[in-house]
Amino acid sequence: MGGAIFKIFIVALALALDVFAVGVGVGVRGVRRHQKLRIGLAFAFAEVTMNVIGAGLGLLAGKLIGDFAGYIGFAALFGLGVYMVRESRTELSESSRLDLSRGHGLFLASLAISLDSLGIGFSILYIGVPMPISLVIIAVTNVASTTLGLTLGRWLGRHAERYAAFFGGLLLALTGVLFAALKALHIG
Repeated sequence: MGGAIFKIFIVALALALDVFAVGVGVGVRGVRRHQKLRIGLAFAFAEVTMNVIGAGLGLLAGKLIGDFAGYIGFAALFGLGVYMVRESRTELSESSRLDLSRGHGLFLASLAISLDSLGIGFSILYIGVPMPISLVIIAVTNVASTTLGLTLGRWLGRHAERYAAFFGGLLLALTGVLFAALKALHIG
């Protein structure tokens, strides 16, 4: 069981890398302390939900949909990033910007980072750890990783305030491209 727990922890860390990167991208624009917890919980909820859905679909549909779902998630990250870059280059009022820390923006960000978890969910049942334990490990790791990313992003945002939205969007777009390339090359 110890080896299986280690495997789940590695899976949780792998999933946490994308929420960390998104957290940095969102954090560059600046988030308040209470928003960090909300974003972390939303990302963790999305990751866990997609793992559960993936496990159910995995029993029904096999691995084909899971591999494709990861690419959809990465494309969504890229799209969110491009949107943020575009809006940073135009003169928009603060209220018209896509806010990835709440509402529709948080839902889209959560969905984008969690679609790769759909594929993980296909295999999570076969690692040898009870599903509830796996999901708790994944959720806790995601909240911690998101909070760390948001904190680092906020620090970076203070030093690049004028271009924070541009750099945050660029980071999200590059993250989507990088993760898609790594997945296509079967690295990570």
